Amino acid sequence: MLKPRVIFPLLILGLQIVARAADADGNKVPAEAPSGDAVIRAPFGGSEIVITTTSRLAGAIHSVMWRGKEFIDSWDHGRQIQSAAGFDLTRTRNSETFNPTEAGSRADGVGPATTSRLLEIHAAANELRTLTQMAFWLRPGEKSGGQLAENNGPLSDHRLAKQVRIGIPGLPNILDYNVTWIVPAGEQHADAQIEALTGYMPPEFERFWHLNPATKKLEPLTDGPGEQRDPVAFSTADGKYAMGIISPDPAPAGTLGPSYGRFRFVAEKVVKWNCVFRVRPAESVVPAGEYRYRLLVPIGTLADVEAALAKLAAPPL
Repeated sequence: MLKPRVIFPLLILGLQIVARAADADGNKVPAEAPSGDAVIRAPFGGSEIVITTTSRLAGAIHSVMWRGKEFIDSWDHGRQIQSAAGFDLTRTRNSETFNPTEAGSRADGVGPATTSRLLEIHAAANELRTLTQMAFWLRPGEKSGGQLAENNGPLSDHRLAKQVRIGIPGLPNILDYNVTWIVPAGEQHADAQIEALTGYMPPEFERFWHLNPATKKLEPLTDGPGEQRDPVAFSTADGKYAMGIISPDPAPAGTLGPSYGRFRFVAEKVVKWNCVFRVRPAESVVPAGEYRYRLLVPIGTLADVEAALAKLAAPPL
């Protein structure tokens, strides 16, 4: 016998952003997921910056286009512009063994569906907002680098709220990207490695750069792979297209970062940048609650990106 459903609001960050349902006995049941298919856009450089999200990726950013060029290599459920985190990293646990991931899981592969749940989405003009319940990258029983997954199910209780605007005053080519990672109560973690933002780009973005803090100029950066402290940028060989990353705010108390990574995966034909923060709590347990980060992502020509990063690396915005 079907029981009637009663709708209760769920309040996150002070906003009513999604409805949760319960049956007559008060048991929670899944609400119908909204469509994750959305587009925002804004003019820049005689063209438009166009950002696309999809239901396949639970509202994670699938595409960034400018002057007819695709900046994102969206293939499986890991290669997007998105956020992820690893917890309790030790010699026997790597960053994927307890790894909530915005766009979905490794098992989702290149398929049309995602294990992550999009709870809310709003897209209008040049602004996007989403709330996502993140999948674990690994399913229980799967391994990464020989290490067994620590999660007990495919879906985490971690939420990610993001707000993305194209353009800030004086810099119309900036993706102003604000993420709030919501760590649930009841979990015991010694540390967290929060990949506040990562971007996977096509291999033709082959030149790696870092911003020299003294000269405010971009200089060549080795393949690494790995992290360093200077903001980074990737460009095509001719400099016609580029994308960078910088976090303008100081790291919260008990947090190390930002640290900027670059990686070239030759066999997979993709390159990756990221911005990482590491939570090292004094009380030895990562507190539940909100962890907020602001990332600024300039796009355009290499000269556009260099000028933007130089300006953004000046006094805090």
